[in-house]
Amino acid sequence: MTREDLIHQIKAKQSFLCVGLDSDLSRIPRHLLEAKDPLFEFNKIIIDHTKEHCVAYKPNIAFYESLGSKGWESLAKTVDYIPDTHFTIADAKRGDIGNTSKQYAKTFFETLQFDSITVAPYMGIDSVSPFLEYSDKWVILLALTSNKGSDDFQHMTDVNGEQLFEQVLRKSQAWGSPDNLMFVVGATHPEAFKGIREIAKEHFLLVPGVGAQGGTVAEVCQFGLNEDIGLLINSSRGIIFASDGEDFGERAGESAKQLAMQMQPLI
Repeated sequence: MTREDLIHQIKAKQSFLCVGLDSDLSRIPRHLLEAKDPLFEFNKIIIDHTKEHCVAYKPNIAFYESLGSKGWESLAKTVDYIPDTHFTIADAKRGDIGNTSKQYAKTFFETLQFDSITVAPYMGIDSVSPFLEYSDKWVILLALTSNKGSDDFQHMTDVNGEQLFEQVLRKSQAWGSPDNLMFVVGATHPEAFKGIREIAKEHFLLVPGVGAQGGTVAEVCQFGLNEDIGLLINSSRGIIFASDGEDFGERAGESAKQLAMQMQPLI
């Protein structure tokens, strides 16, 4: 999906919501366990009830690969089921030496046909560039993450007082462009968005941490928006696990709609 296509979908849907498919088999409604493929059945119903309120879906790969071949099968079926109008993110957090990254890129861009993948920048340009070789595909580089442990390294400063995540933002812009490179910036760091937008004015930001982790749409948007919206705000558990009963699909749709309605006046 191109940048223009993504912006068009945001404006058409009046939403920049991403639904995270962190589909934990131990948490899905018990009645689904009788299905032939419980994980896919869960995702299918979630997608059916949320697709009108969001522009993207982000399966967290760990919840699928932990189940072995059956999990990969559920993931492939899920990606195929997501409408072509929606941006797809493989939340895989890959990043390795170049020849290994080439294989990761082939897995997620060719075999599974995702639009994008999250990538760790720690090993540098040669671990990231294989993903950037694909046209109309995106790298979403980890910059400032939403977890508590982000303080361990991401805020470390150099001799000039620049934090590590800021160095990642500056350096990596030479690797890609706003047409194929996004950054992960957690909603749990609302105070950082103003400075981040001074460094990365045009790039899209994928923003996890809204909902269960405590971030809010209002805090993110205060400084995170740019002329093209430039945000994909993700909510996972707050949407897909809004209910553990047979009404889980409807409740997920309601939760997604509530977040989308907060975004609508800003578009």
